Amino acid sequence: MVPERRSGRIDIVAAVEGEDERIRSIASLRRQRERERRQQELARLRSGQERVVREVVIPETITVQELANRMAARGSEVVKTLFRMGVMATLTQTIDADTAELVVTEMGHRPKRVSESDVELGLEGTPDTEADLKPRPPVVTIMGHVDHGKTSLLDALRQTDVAAHEAGGITQHIGAYQIEVPGGQKVTFIDTPGHEAFTAMRARGASVTDMVVLVVAADDGVMPQTVEAIRHARAAGVPIIVAINKIDKPDARPDRVRQELLQHEVVVESLGGDVQEVEVSATKRINLDKLLEAILLQAEILDLKANPDRPAEGTVIESKLDRGRGPVATVLVQRGTLRQGDIVVAGTEWGRVRAMLDDRGRQIKEAPPSLPVEILGLSGVPAAGEHCIVVPDEARAREISEYRQRRAREKAALAAGAGRGTLNEMLARIRAGEQKEVAVVVKADVQGSAEAIVATLGKLGNEEVKVRVLHSAVGQITESDVQLAKASDAVILAFNVRATAQARELAQREGVDIRYYSIIYEVADDVEKLVKGKLAPVQREKFLGYAQVLQVFDVKKVGKVAGCRVTEGVVRRGAGVRLLRDGVVIHQGELSTLKRFKDDVREVQNGYECGMSFANYDDIKVGDVIECYETETVAAA
Repeated sequence: MVPERRSGRIDIVAAVEGEDERIRSIASLRRQRERERRQQELARLRSGQERVVREVVIPETITVQELANRMAARGSEVVKTLFRMGVMATLTQTIDADTAELVVTEMGHRPKRVSESDVELGLEGTPDTEADLKPRPPVVTIMGHVDHGKTSLLDALRQTDVAAHEAGGITQHIGAYQIEVPGGQKVTFIDTPGHEAFTAMRARGASVTDMVVLVVAADDGVMPQTVEAIRHARAAGVPIIVAINKIDKPDARPDRVRQELLQHEVVVESLGGDVQEVEVSATKRINLDKLLEAILLQAEILDLKANPDRPAEGTVIESKLDRGRGPVATVLVQRGTLRQGDIVVAGTEWGRVRAMLDDRGRQIKEAPPSLPVEILGLSGVPAAGEHCIVVPDEARAREISEYRQRRAREKAALAAGAGRGTLNEMLARIRAGEQKEVAVVVKADVQGSAEAIVATLGKLGNEEVKVRVLHSAVGQITESDVQLAKASDAVILAFNVRATAQARELAQREGVDIRYYSIIYEVADDVEKLVKGKLAPVQREKFLGYAQVLQVFDVKKVGKVAGCRVTEGVVRRGAGVRLLRDGVVIHQGELSTLKRFKDDVREVQNGYECGMSFANYDDIKVGDVIECYETETVAAA
């Protein structure tokens, strides 16, 4: 007998009694759904609408809606898939790459993981073949001491330009310019306001210049800034041509300049070296042709070439915000040809080149290699030294710009929250094998100390890691020293000298480590630990404050007492003190008294006056500075 089909509601008893039948019903329902799905697939195959399996690019983070777009699926489907995985998300919510990969796989597509930084891949294009390279004009930077005639020489060289005579002189100067010498060759000059800009560009990895013309006055000789210019040129790894200027003056002594340059390892050709030297006079226009010949000869030796038939790449020499024209950048084209209408990315900024102007203010349509041009049309003002690269479309330019801006913000946030761990970072890089040399800048109180430290450091190093002294000099640490250390990722070693307030602020801002010493062997120990990749010293000095000596009093039974005002930080009894005169340490010891009015106090804060005297030391003068510090123990990392 066939059982009757059940109809109507099911009560609890019936449900319990008919449990097996209910399970069979659910199983049959599943089979039915599977049949329907197969029939739909079959219908789709018959109609030619085969299921498309896409390769979905997944960055480090992505919104649900963007992920749905990349899979060509409805946003609600992606939300449902996430819900089944236990993730509650809306269309505008951001999910990580791992979750996105699971969703893509679940929905039957192929995931492709990429890093956020991949937007910059292939940006600089393919390397040039030898057949594509063509000769290009040399790029020359003129450096030297400020009063040695650098500007006069630049002006005199500009007037040798054949085209300038035809145009009635240069009407506009944009920080870099190109001249045509009588022989028909072209030379590009970069006009840097001192070596700071040169250093800033090198700090960003911009190898802009091919050679440096070092201007030295024949009547003045080698000056501190001349030495700094030599160090900067050496650190950049570019050849030097010495221009001995002002030879028309009665007290000119060119031979003395040659001898002084020997002390800084610049051996000119007349003394058997390989550095070209030319005696010139900018005001009397003597031997300017010989200087240009020397530049062209050096360019011939360097065999300078570039491929003009490719998308342009260059470097921002300088930039400004012009009230009428908006952001304006002076770009030196290094590879390819820059054309009006090209879309460029310069650092964190991007834009379409609306107009290009040469160094005479004339509009031009295209700029070949080694030509400096002003470009208009960028979204903002890029920093000097940033690379400027042509990209195929606006979408790519915007994507790169947004990524770099985000990275810059993150870097700034990290820098704001991080301490000065430069020495430890260098140790980590050496251990990782990333850094094969330890770069240092040495500043000392006397020349003998500086030479002794340099000689000691010269003996350090091994096959893996070398010690390189970028610069050594006498006197307090200046902003120039910090700039040089920043550009070369170096540590500043200060022996019985201190940094100026501006240099100290710059060092803190840029993360440059200044190490203070009063014993030479401690310098050697520290650097040797760097070389061997060992831990940083356990004892470390912590700066507390400065006090300026306003008056000096003679007090019976005590001796000389300095009436001081605390100008920075705090002065604390029991801490170590040093007496500084013109930025040089002349005494190191401890305080015997610290008073506010007539009361002994433990510490005095910034802005307050106090009385101080040293234990067993009386040579205190008005204008001296008292530095207060304490030694702290740092846990070995």
